[in-house]
Amino acid sequence: MPDPSPAFGRRSLLRGAIGVAAAAALPLARPALAAAPMALRAAPGRQAIAGAGWPETAVWCFNGRVPGTEVRLRQGQRLRVRAENGLAEGTTVHFHGVRMPNAMDGVPHLTQPPIAPGADFLYDFTVPDAGTFWYHPHQRSSEQVGRGLYGAVVVEEAEPPDVDRDLLWVLDDWRLQRDGAIAGDFGNLMDISHAGRLGNTVTINGTDPEPLKVRPGERLRLRLVNAANARIFGLTFAGELPWLIANDGQPCQPDQLPGGRLVLAPGGRADLIIDVSGRDGDRLAVTDDFYRNQSYRLTELVCEGPTRVARLSEPRALPPNPLPEPDLAKAPTHEIVLGGGMMGGMAGGTVMGGPMNGRRLDLREMMHNGLAWTVNGVAATGHVLDPLLTLDRGASYRLVLRNDTAWWHPMHLHGHSFRVVARDGAPEEPAEWRDTVLLYPQETVQIAFVADNPGDWMFHCHILEHQQGGMSAVVRVA
Repeated sequence: MPDPSPAFGRRSLLRGAIGVAAAAALPLARPALAAAPMALRAAPGRQAIAGAGWPETAVWCFNGRVPGTEVRLRQGQRLRVRAENGLAEGTTVHFHGVRMPNAMDGVPHLTQPPIAPGADFLYDFTVPDAGTFWYHPHQRSSEQVGRGLYGAVVVEEAEPPDVDRDLLWVLDDWRLQRDGAIAGDFGNLMDISHAGRLGNTVTINGTDPEPLKVRPGERLRLRLVNAANARIFGLTFAGELPWLIANDGQPCQPDQLPGGRLVLAPGGRADLIIDVSGRDGDRLAVTDDFYRNQSYRLTELVCEGPTRVARLSEPRALPPNPLPEPDLAKAPTHEIVLGGGMMGGMAGGTVMGGPMNGRRLDLREMMHNGLAWTVNGVAATGHVLDPLLTLDRGASYRLVLRNDTAWWHPMHLHGHSFRVVARDGAPEEPAEWRDTVLLYPQETVQIAFVADNPGDWMFHCHILEHQQGGMSAVVRVA
């Protein structure tokens, strides 16, 4: 397994020290979506990924920066974004976690043709849910996202919580060479068949800035987005017990994180409320310790100034979004088995899509063709696939997801949110809403949802190399 620990630190890139990526909030500009659509132009650019004193990195980005321009609007507003392609290859934009019409889902060949170089595409739909979401390509996503093509979508509640500041951290990691350039080994078999493309330089909001200055007693709303190809973050806030108020954009009953620790998988989002407990001069470390024996300091909160005079009460629950509640008593159950990868004991699989469609390959043949993963015994290539499931529109369903592999898989369902109702047979209390659920090795997770959004929807692992290597399927709602 590749070493997942960040090797490039601020001002120590070439020395290979452990990465220390400090965090700063993106500017909280609230661009009004007027009659003219907002432009998102995908094109090559340059950015100081490794921090001051090191060479800028050649990236692919939206509107000249990583992350791309924040899309911010109010719940129930119409989102109008014109995606312009300044790359030398096709691309799309998928608004991850947003429930939209199928034609707006941004999946190449399945819901739209790829946007050709020099062309554009208008995404136009009403956003039903408040919350923290993000956007990224679904065309060759392991490389296009890995080179920096992504940005945040923030949909504000009609009555947002009472906080002093609303901050956004988009987390990512990068595999940089010693000259600061992005390593070009995208889609190599080692990454596909193991943990995915783990980088050696961790960033927040696309760079390595100074630590975040906070006021003692200040109440922060911290929106977290994991835009990494494969890195799972296990964040611990020293001296703090943040309140979790939303998962994947969907409100949950506010509860303090046990031990102040949050696990956030690729594609996942979390909204936290943090009441800064430190005193003037305190430095509160934020540590990432998900991978065994690879703990490192991600950033720190630096307390400055007098303590906030009035302490606030416990945070209230955010208003629920208009999600249909699944009827578990009437929900048919379907089992979905995730297979493959190194140390998984997989004998092979049937290929779906592409020139080898319908062929049964042994494991050696699969690996030779860049495939290592299956969903119910099928290794997918591309996005145009026969449906894994065909569901009746408006009906409730329970899916039993069984991870028969030695690796983690954050499974993402397009067009819907679902309740996580059980893990390894034990009921989840409460059964929280998600659109991306992390399965640990050999774990079984049950989810339930109402199939209320018609169309062909992707269901795939959001470790992007696993998706590329076959762990992808289509769920049809008709």
